Amino acid sequence: MRPPSVDPGVTSFIWAFVLGLLIWGFLLAIGMSKPAAFIIAAISGCAIFFYVRVRGEDQPRRRSR
Repeated sequence: MRPPSVDPGVTSFIWAFVLGLLIWGFLLAIGMSKPAAFIIAAISGCAIFFYVRVRGEDQPRRRSR
């Protein structure tokens, strides 16, 4: 049995959300204010989403004959 197919947009969102949360937590841990940390984490999450959406998918391999 194969695992279910997941849309690349969903995968991109999960990566962006988790890494955005990590960035937000790390920024709070080093003493940045909550609003500034949120804004930087949100911008970073959007950038991660678009990067993974555009570059994150593997290209199918061609079978050698």
